[in-house]
Amino acid sequence: MMSFMRKVFLAVVLILILSLATLTWQAFQFWYSSPSQESERVVFEVPPGASFRRVAEDLEHKGLVGSAKKLTIMARLTGFTTKTRMGEYALDRTMRPIEILEIISSGKSIGYSFTVPEGTNMYEVARLLADQGLGDADEFLRLCQSKPLIRELLREDLPNLEGYLFPETYQMTKFTEEETLVRTMVQNFLKVYEELPHRETSLTRHQVVTLASVVEKETGAPEERPLIASVFHNRLKKSMRLQSDPTILYGILAETGEMKKNITKKDILTYNKYNTYRVNALPFGPISNPGRAALEATLRPATSEFLYFVSRNEGTHVFTKTYEDHQRMVRKFQLDPSMREGKSWRDRTAQ
Repeated sequence: MMSFMRKVFLAVVLILILSLATLTWQAFQFWYSSPSQESERVVFEVPPGASFRRVAEDLEHKGLVGSAKKLTIMARLTGFTTKTRMGEYALDRTMRPIEILEIISSGKSIGYSFTVPEGTNMYEVARLLADQGLGDADEFLRLCQSKPLIRELLREDLPNLEGYLFPETYQMTKFTEEETLVRTMVQNFLKVYEELPHRETSLTRHQVVTLASVVEKETGAPEERPLIASVFHNRLKKSMRLQSDPTILYGILAETGEMKKNITKKDILTYNKYNTYRVNALPFGPISNPGRAALEATLRPATSEFLYFVSRNEGTHVFTKTYEDHQRMVRKFQLDPSMREGKSWRDRTAQ
């Protein structure tokens, strides 16, 4: 009798061992085998607050793992159920479950380059952000006009952050918050501004940024910025109006939301607080976000006696000292159709 019971016991143990071995082998195969031998990149998103069960089901639905149930069991055994992090990840169908879990637990989301060109205004930055699917335009603009945030970042009471959203290329993910981007842009401005050589000036920082934003919009030729800045500095010293066309366009944008490309005589004569044909000295505030070169040109303008400049229609300008000479250049380059034919300032900026 004892011999029989012993045999039954040993059989049960053997069955358990074989079953355990089978399960272990199946688990091993699942854990270290990929669902496909053909490489194919798949963008996989772990949304905020997603449970591991949902993540596993999404992975199975996208064909990245063979079984959500098995993945969940293995993840529990290895502690991965509490490690997955929100993000957008680049996976491949040849990846094994262990590799997939390591990636979606890393928090290293897919990166995107977000480039803000010099001279872009905050409305254009907001539109670029939305167009590239990297943020909400309305939220970005709300933050740019948040008085508490402006005060915290700049230690000044300003109406908005126009001029302080430093133009360069930023590395972002789909989950980078708009506030994080705004803070980074302003912090970059502060860093660059501190690094620039400062010549003694009566202008405040905000006035420097305002003037630099006008300099940035007035030329497509980088080498001209110091001369453009000198013209505006000379006009300010003589209490002359700056008479800069881009300030009119920005004023219309700020008041109506309309981004006009060209101005009319009516626009020139119509008052708005940015229109430097109608207001004395500087406009109400910055009209764009200037880059390092425009800021430096404003802080260290060229030495000149020029009071006027007129476009050659291809991105560069003719500089003059007297109104008479200026009018002569206007007649030559602006009123003569042959001097404008086939030319555009965009040709210069595209180089």
